[in-house]
Amino acid sequence: MRQRIFVDGIAFWSPQRPSWEHARAACNGDYRPPTTAAARPTPTLLAPTERRRAPDSVAVALEVAARACEQAELDPTTLCSVFASTHGDLVVTDSVCETLAKTPLLTSPTKFHNSVHNAAAGYWTIGVQCLRPYTAVSAWHYTFAAALLEAATQAVVQQEPILYVAYDIAARGPLGTMAQSAGLLGTALVLAPGPSNTTIAQLDWFTRHNAALTATASDSPLTPILAGNAMHGCLPLLEALAAGSHRNLSLAVSAQLELALELRPHNGENTQTP
Repeated sequence: MRQRIFVDGIAFWSPQRPSWEHARAACNGDYRPPTTAAARPTPTLLAPTERRRAPDSVAVALEVAARACEQAELDPTTLCSVFASTHGDLVVTDSVCETLAKTPLLTSPTKFHNSVHNAAAGYWTIGVQCLRPYTAVSAWHYTFAAALLEAATQAVVQQEPILYVAYDIAARGPLGTMAQSAGLLGTALVLAPGPSNTTIAQLDWFTRHNAALTATASDSPLTPILAGNAMHGCLPLLEALAAGSHRNLSLAVSAQLELALELRPHNGENTQTP
């Protein structure tokens, strides 16, 4: 059964493209380098002490979450959220594992709580003082699509906007040979069951089993820069949103389950139930 949701807010961050405006321009062949470059965003939602201790995964997740809520003109304390990361923070996890192997009595409690997969979601709810439920999703190579399906389902079933945040960072150490990822990448969407004055696009979706599934490939100037990041599965949808045109996409939720998307730029029309 086809369902319909609306994209009311979007955000993006990577060191080379530190905003959705930069990413959208790059997708459309009109890229201008940022005047300043940063290795990671600054999570201003957090108190200074927490800000210094927050790892890169938390910093990029909080940055895009805040920007997406701003664009959607929604109070983040009112939103349920879905946070997605393929691996979590492998830098912190590698450090904890190395310490446990060599000097286990020196294991840092701060690093341990930063190593859990839902750390970014926890920091977000603390930073904005949000008491709404959140979901943390990991599905290996299928993480972006699986978590998008979760967020879209929540928006339809609960009939309220949902904040969707997806991010991954570079891997290192022995874990990096098994769970490969390069660079820092974060993106966020606010998905709503109906249109609003901030709606960017209309998204019709459904799932189907497909034994010969071929997912939509990314083909924008962002691809060679970000393809090494474990969250590169977000790129086809972001490219379609940047283009602002009618597109059909196929994202893999598993080896044989497809999330089919029909994206249309929102013009205030075609908002009836599909």
